[in-house]
Amino acid sequence: MTQPSHLAGALRRRRYPLSAWPWRALAYAVTTLPVAGVLAVAWSVVAAPVLLVASALRRGRPVDVPVLAVLAVVALAALAVAPLASAPVAAVERWRLGLVDDRPLPGPLRRGVVARWTSAAAWREVAYAAWLATVVPLGYGTFGLLVLLDVALVAGPWLTGHGERIVLVWTTVDTPAAAVPYAVAGVLVAPALVYLAGLLVAGQAAVARWLLDGAPDAAALREVTRSRARLMGAYEAERRRIERDLHDGAQPRLTSLTLQLGLARLDVPDDSPAARPLDAAHEQAKELMVTMRGIVQGIRPRQLTELGLAGAVGDLAARSVVPVTVRAELSRPVPELVETTAWYVVSEALGNVAQHAGATRAEVRLTRTDRRLVVEVEDDGRGGADPARGTGLTGLADRVAAVDGRLLLASPPGGPTVVRVELPCRP
Repeated sequence: MTQPSHLAGALRRRRYPLSAWPWRALAYAVTTLPVAGVLAVAWSVVAAPVLLVASALRRGRPVDVPVLAVLAVVALAALAVAPLASAPVAAVERWRLGLVDDRPLPGPLRRGVVARWTSAAAWREVAYAAWLATVVPLGYGTFGLLVLLDVALVAGPWLTGHGERIVLVWTTVDTPAAAVPYAVAGVLVAPALVYLAGLLVAGQAAVARWLLDGAPDAAALREVTRSRARLMGAYEAERRRIERDLHDGAQPRLTSLTLQLGLARLDVPDDSPAARPLDAAHEQAKELMVTMRGIVQGIRPRQLTELGLAGAVGDLAARSVVPVTVRAELSRPVPELVETTAWYVVSEALGNVAQHAGATRAEVRLTRTDRRLVVEVEDDGRGGADPARGTGLTGLADRVAAVDGRLLLASPPGGPTVVRVELPCRP
């Protein structure tokens, strides 16, 4: 069975408590504490005076104007510094996310210092830092209280007696015998706390991925996206027109020419001077037919038309020299242009796996959400894939970018290699 690539997926597996994922979640939680602690202290230094003044004003107590002016200056200064201060925090958090999520996360675009105040990606990093300083400590603190309560329940038989007692929210336990049922309950609840910790960390990781995704600003690229969409639509229409012209015009005429040359060759004796040129012309015509058929099918793969995306990818997997598993979750139709691009992505990626990866297996995952199609190709090969070495990844990235998608690559030395392509599916 294929190993999950992130904590949220691992939580759905039955063997989650026996896998390495709880320990990875623990490592992520432990390393969160110092980061969130420092941010919480910095946040409290700025927010506490403001909250105190706001509370005083709400109660009708007078506040000196100089105090309000100083607080306003401090708040504005903190807001101005926040985009710069959040950059190293975001870099650390992108690195830490790898503890519980093996999927690649693109970094921010390099736009210079001024862009720290003008780009939406930078302010998303500020929002994540604020979330890490406020919400995360509350979540971890609540979970810590639950753990302490469970430990107290389990240790109850040893803590009670000789005048000692345990005060719970709903009762008081003062004898070892009375503490035994609570200790049993604490032991039974412990596995649930393991899953609860996983859910807490998975939620934090999901927010990190959502806010720290270094995608380009939508506002800055809106007009470029519209122009690209119009060009790609016109290009696709012209390509389909060429396909129809070749299929309905040139290909039948070439077939007729081939048949006529064959019939003419039958009427010419073998010892005739025209026999050899007719043979050569007939063979060239047949080769040209094969070439023409490949061109027509290459414009839009025949498998897509006949089988759909999932079936066409399954056909690619069946013809691959490396065993390939296909998992398709296509609950909604996929636009034709996106479907064609996805097919070429899988075809090129599986070709790279067979030629360069040295893999023993691969997996293709197709997931259709409301707004995009996600294609993931993972193999257990040697890793170290580099677009600069001419493995076709650069051309693949260009093809994906042409439909306003993006390609992410994770290929550490030793593997595994994951190619993730996200293609927008506009209604």
